Amino acid sequence: MYVRITEICGRIAAGIATAFCCAAMAGCMKYGPLPQESFSYPMPDDGTAEGVFIICEGNFMYGNASMSFYLPSTGELQNEIFARANGMKLGDVAQSMTMYDGTGYVVVNNSGVIFGMDPETFVVKRVIRGMGSPRYILFHGDKAYVTSLYEPEITVLDAHTMQPVGKIPTPGHTSTEQMAVFGDLMYVTCWSYDNTVLKIDTRRDEIVGNIEVRNQPRQLTIDSRGKLWVLTDGGSAEGGTTDAPALYRIDASNGTVEKEFVFRRGDSPKGLCSDGAGETIYFLNGDLWRMDCDAENLPDEPFLESSGTIYYAIGVDPHNGDVYVGDAVDYQQQGVVYRLNDSGRCLDTLRVGITPTAFCFR
Repeated sequence: MYVRITEICGRIAAGIATAFCCAAMAGCMKYGPLPQESFSYPMPDDGTAEGVFIICEGNFMYGNASMSFYLPSTGELQNEIFARANGMKLGDVAQSMTMYDGTGYVVVNNSGVIFGMDPETFVVKRVIRGMGSPRYILFHGDKAYVTSLYEPEITVLDAHTMQPVGKIPTPGHTSTEQMAVFGDLMYVTCWSYDNTVLKIDTRRDEIVGNIEVRNQPRQLTIDSRGKLWVLTDGGSAEGGTTDAPALYRIDASNGTVEKEFVFRRGDSPKGLCSDGAGETIYFLNGDLWRMDCDAENLPDEPFLESSGTIYYAIGVDPHNGDVYVGDAVDYQQQGVVYRLNDSGRCLDTLRVGITPTAFCFR
């Protein structure tokens, strides 16, 4: 049974005032020092986590990436928290965010920088540079791994000092993307014009195998059964790599492909993620889809219809199963985030920055 977003959340007004859009775009184009504000959102005393960081990538070459912070318990939303807390813009094309040891690491792709941010005050604690087009950061043991859009290598950092300690060459693969770890094995998708998932031994930081899949594997996740799920987007006609996209279920202990779920040619699946229990996966393909990890077929009906809007990102709160859907609207005006419970009922609608692309749960 699917849920219509028009029925549960209401539609964002089709005609956002032109003057408002122009003012918003003009604001995004301002550079230089900005006024600073003080924030304090301490973690609860009982250690429970609350708070969602919403990463908005902005427009390529406009330097208008932004970050929002949302408290589900109160419905409070703070937009542009990075700029307001630090007196400077986040940068050009924010890509992802990862929490580690009390710090939130925000990867800004086209600016070539990773900011280490205090998740309670939003103030930058450290800045990591020297990597070309970083995409994602993953912490494992005492190391951090950073992938790149254009470099044939994965950068290895000391997880405590964040200083570089090595590189993992990826010859023949110039675009590494998402990572997932199972035991001592790290799996890495090679996305742009590629068809490979790398298998890396994290004890030696060496490639020990690869898995060939359909064109352009991008997202991946590991479920509670030790299965690696990999989603390919099929490539693009411009790149000469058009193929039917597919979703793969792989034995993470050895890299053996167990099942290939093939989409229709022309579909554009993306945004693969799992729930906190690792029992259910979600992905976008126009609509929002949900699938049990033991399913033998792709779902027949969407979990949430798009109703003509542009669903761009998904995140699932690992603590309560709430689903966050990022709506790019038109990639120019403020994006929208819908928060749903695991039954599909809309709990909140948030207007955030341009093109919400990732979620990080505190």
